[in-house]
Amino acid sequence: MKSITRKEELVMLSILNLQENAYLIAIQGYLSQVTGKKTSLTSAHLPLSRLEKNGYIESKFGEATAVRGGRRKKIYNMTKLGLEALHEYKKISDELWENYLKLATQ
Repeated sequence: MKSITRKEELVMLSILNLQENAYLIAIQGYLSQVTGKKTSLTSAHLPLSRLEKNGYIESKFGEATAVRGGRRKKIYNMTKLGLEALHEYKKISDELWENYLKLATQ
């Protein structure tokens, strides 16, 4: 399984939190809100493209809406492989933090 980056982890967690509302603009806004830093469309779009290419997420088009001028939203969902990669990333991160905290308290 190919490892993921920190940015990809944040995007994947955003997809999980946004559920059926996980489309590019919503993901960008959610990341900006959670991190307290402005997230550009590009910095959200690039990880989405890589994650989809690697099979960690999948997308489908929603219904066209008048608000979007008849355009459809591309909605992202996590795949089983993506969940596995995310859990592996968390496991490694937790272990590294645990080891550091043990050393820091000695």
